[in-house]
Amino acid sequence: MCGRFAQNIPFETLQQNFNIRTIDSDIIPNYNVAPTQEILTIVKYDNENKLEKFHWGLVPFWAKDISIGSRMINARAETVSQKPSFRNAFKKRRCLIPADGFYEWKGEKGHKQPYYVSTPSDKPFAFAGLWESWTNKESVEEFVYKSFTIITTAASDSIREIHHRMPVILDPDFYEKWLNVEIQDPKELESVLKDGIIHHVKYYPVSTFVNSVKNNDPNCIKPIDDS
Repeated sequence: MCGRFAQNIPFETLQQNFNIRTIDSDIIPNYNVAPTQEILTIVKYDNENKLEKFHWGLVPFWAKDISIGSRMINARAETVSQKPSFRNAFKKRRCLIPADGFYEWKGEKGHKQPYYVSTPSDKPFAFAGLWESWTNKESVEEFVYKSFTIITTAASDSIREIHHRMPVILDPDFYEKWLNVEIQDPKELESVLKDGIIHHVKYYPVSTFVNSVKNNDPNCIKPIDDS
């Protein structure tokens, strides 16, 4: 699974790497992104990539309230096209979640060691995601809640030692295909989740400082001696 990640990417880099023209949100470094938080997400509207803030934890349009989102932070690549909670978004509402790295924990309960995982190049990358728009029609003041989920897959050899699952990190060559709303064939989209993935990652141990979501600074990703 993917339960925490880091997002500290300058706008100029986002603009260059993800072909961003429009930004509807401020950009604030986040070294400890946790579920339900509002995070920068890339979507395509009117044939243009835009940067917006969505909540992490997908809330389907049919949900009674937004509490379901905390249980929908990940979607399995193997079943995402069939699951009622995800299949509509899989066809019509796909997104990219830019990141610098993500965290995984290894060990027994109470003694788990956190690790920071990134690509060998150390350059920002993007998770494959889905997004939804939920409207609270029962409130006096109607509001719209936008949310996303991160797609996960079986761990590659490079990370299997610490976890059996990993987020889908898309190859940049597949960004535009994934965002293209005109592509709705499940099989074609499933092929992206098989052929368009970056499998090789690297990782190092970090302090348990990152365990608390209240801690959000560069110390979260600072390497420690694992000896």
